[in-house]
Amino acid sequence: MSGLHRSSSAPLKNGLPPQELLDDLCSRFVLNVPKEDLQSFERILFLVEYAHWFYEDNSVEMNPSLKSLTLKEFTSLLFNSCDVLRPYVAHIDDIFKDFTSYKVRVPVTGAIILDESYERCLLVKGWKGTSWSFPRGKKNKDEEDHACAIREVLEETGFDVSNLLNKDDYIEEMFGQQRVRLYVIAGVKDDTTFAPLTKKEISEIAWQRIEDLQPASDNVISRGVTGLKLYMVSPFLTYLKTWISAHKPPLASKPNIPVKGKSFRNFRFDTTAIVRAMEAGFST
Repeated sequence: MSGLHRSSSAPLKNGLPPQELLDDLCSRFVLNVPKEDLQSFERILFLVEYAHWFYEDNSVEMNPSLKSLTLKEFTSLLFNSCDVLRPYVAHIDDIFKDFTSYKVRVPVTGAIILDESYERCLLVKGWKGTSWSFPRGKKNKDEEDHACAIREVLEETGFDVSNLLNKDDYIEEMFGQQRVRLYVIAGVKDDTTFAPLTKKEISEIAWQRIEDLQPASDNVISRGVTGLKLYMVSPFLTYLKTWISAHKPPLASKPNIPVKGKSFRNFRFDTTAIVRAMEAGFST
């Protein structure tokens, strides 16, 4: 691989990241990885996506003059700025299209977290979207299903389910070509503190009464009686209720008290440890 081209780090008038910053992101996230991760454009684009997250969550936040970019815009900039990626700029539209298609086939795992009465489940809402889901995410290369679930739940809720997860206790559904497996994590105290470890990914976390949610049907495809959008929740509810019927909760039913969510749009936390862990992971 040839060396990276360096140029002035002065901020650009249009708010685009300077060459020095793009060089640093390319070096940190794309070049400094095992060679096997550079053998396919799908793997390279996942690395570019990590760089994009870092740019949005750290570079833009620390320097408001920088422009927020879509993944496609960022990918184009990085391919044009990095010597090792520049030869493929002419094919970037096809590369990005193939990557988008590939992503929807990557298996997803997560968890259905139930409280001690088995009457409530924990849902999360994405940062920009309005739909709710169980905490979950895409598997990394060679990552086991249960390991992905533990990692994603920890990232999205700050809660470690590793000691509660049973590898054989899960509900699985197919969404097109994508397999989604959710492990049932039962008996979590409803006063547990939840807070995402990742920035700008989760906007709200809340316990929701299962009886207020409705399984998918011809008439109910997305919303529960509370009005919540439940595209990625409804398909699991029928099997979840069957699971609950076959298991005895550790605590009796609780009073019908309002369920409150917690918003994280103004949530602030120290990202030093997260950034350090990301850098260590990509430097090995």
